[in-house]
Amino acid sequence: MPEFERRLDKRLVISIVAVGVMSFAGVVVETAMNIAFPALMREFGVTTAAVQWVTTGYLLVLSAIMPISSFLIRRFRIRTLFVVAMVAFLVGTLVCAAAPQFVLLIVGRVLQGLGTGIALPLMFTIVLQQVPLAQLGTMMGVATLITAMAPAVGPSLGGFLIGAFGWRSIFLVLLPFLVLALVLGALTIRQSRETKRVPFSPVQFLLMAAGFVALVVAANAASTSGWTSPRVLGLFALALMLLAGFLLLSRRSERPLLHVRVFADRTYTLSVLYVVLIQAVVLALGYLIPYFAQVVGSMGSFAAGCLLLPGCIIGAALTPFGGRILDRLGAMRPILAGAVIEVLALGLFAALGAHGSGVRLALIYLLIPVCQGLSVSNSMTNGLRSLPDELQADGNAAFNTIQQLGGAIGTAVAASLVNEAQAASPADPVAGTTAGVQTSFWVLLGAGVIAFAAALGVFVTPRRPR
Repeated sequence: MPEFERRLDKRLVISIVAVGVMSFAGVVVETAMNIAFPALMREFGVTTAAVQWVTTGYLLVLSAIMPISSFLIRRFRIRTLFVVAMVAFLVGTLVCAAAPQFVLLIVGRVLQGLGTGIALPLMFTIVLQQVPLAQLGTMMGVATLITAMAPAVGPSLGGFLIGAFGWRSIFLVLLPFLVLALVLGALTIRQSRETKRVPFSPVQFLLMAAGFVALVVAANAASTSGWTSPRVLGLFALALMLLAGFLLLSRRSERPLLHVRVFADRTYTLSVLYVVLIQAVVLALGYLIPYFAQVVGSMGSFAAGCLLLPGCIIGAALTPFGGRILDRLGAMRPILAGAVIEVLALGLFAALGAHGSGVRLALIYLLIPVCQGLSVSNSMTNGLRSLPDELQADGNAAFNTIQQLGGAIGTAVAASLVNEAQAASPADPVAGTTAGVQTSFWVLLGAGVIAFAAALGVFVTPRRPR
């Protein structure tokens, strides 16, 4: 195969957007379905614990497939992977829209998780392998923008569609966009590197997939049972043992499924830590603000979901701009500026948030997308480009997998703190919710300070040993 020429043309942009549509749709459905839980419980006659599997089942498949994306990208052509992922997501969307029974709704969500697990790393792989290096920051910002908008759009879109047309419309409204993306992607996606017949280790895959699945189930159980319950502690212990076994086999293997030596790179590891913590903070706030507005502020689901939309618009405008700053001035300025803004915003939440209205929370939240726009995609770009070319697919797979797990754990932490406070004040749910949200804000501030330290650590040159 002749050497691929990096060029930023219409065909490349269309291919990135086509893959991004499915990634966007996956995150939108995930967040929108949270608004639909009461309607699902009424229609199918299921409990709160059972309805959680609409999200948990999706995350389980996502966390099992995404880590092997580096193997899939080496072994198969990008266009083939895209078509398989899109067909799986389309079939899953149709099954969900028509599901007469709750179990079929779960099957549809599993198929959607399969498609998103392949597509999300694929989008960033196209950017890393095909975009000219001088525009890499800008296009990574565009790719990040596609998925960063989804958590804010999901609750408001879900609230509107459920109120106007019912929960099935969440899936039906996506179908024309998915079909158009399938056609455009199949026509425009290019192959930049030759495929290789790399071996597949089923033992490594089972250990890694089971470890990540145990983490997701533990985080989901912790949101209702508490982090110190025997079940949750047992699941976390099981996850650690499984992942430790995977790491041991991976380090001894000549051709591992995922090269864990990417974490030996200091810049990459600190960048991963920063992005994961920001993702956890963002998704936790995406749960806390609409929930607080509904319980304490007596807002409707649609109005509460719309509280996040202004921030979504700001983030949409700033993310490509942040990438341009990286291309022109380097990574340090936008990343550290975003990290400082993030600590400031979380400090305001901790000091003022739970004692005001949902509107005031939304106003403080406007700072969070500014942080995302300046620092998240740039941290991904800076971390991935610090790796050699042969490890970038592994770095991309690990980045996206850990980011998804961070978001799940962030939401679980916030939900468990609110549930615990509500249980302590059963006669006054408003007071319990307020106390739980306030505690969550302080915990998120602690996570934000750690994230700032990680971002700063990327640019602090370690001392050489004497």
